[in-house]
Amino acid sequence: MSKVSMVLNGKTVSADVEDRTLLVSFIRDVRGLTGTHVGCDTSQCGACVVHVNGKAVKSCTMLAAQADGADVVTLEGIGTADHLHPVQAAFREHHGLQCGFCTPGMIMTAVDMINRHGAGNLDEATIRHELEGNICRCTGYHNIVKAIKAASDQMAGMAQAAE
Repeated sequence: MSKVSMVLNGKTVSADVEDRTLLVSFIRDVRGLTGTHVGCDTSQCGACVVHVNGKAVKSCTMLAAQADGADVVTLEGIGTADHLHPVQAAFREHHGLQCGFCTPGMIMTAVDMINRHGAGNLDEATIRHELEGNICRCTGYHNIVKAIKAASDQMAGMAQAAE
């Protein structure tokens, strides 16, 4: 057993876990945050993407002990029901989901993508390339790409308005 402590969605949390506990299991089973989905357990689908120290990570490929001391953000940590993150709002507005299973990972990947490339700096080809590690079996990606592009452009407008 290992004692694992991290900042999870802005709150310091800790727990004793088995050494082989995956970060996704820590998030879902220990902390009860079920927005992070378990899809394939082989890092193929991207449904489990979270941010660790500001970078997108497939949480099914990382041990919870490896996140000890880290800042971890899940889907629950980027927005609330009353105040959605712009990417969450864009997915809703542009119908970027159907069954919703892949959506948390898609949204977390999109936030990371916008953070790395800069708001307003994404084109369809870049978005499609960056989504290669996320699988959606329902949508064909058209509305997902449209939602990410819209969120990126909206966030660029918000940044300009704040200047």
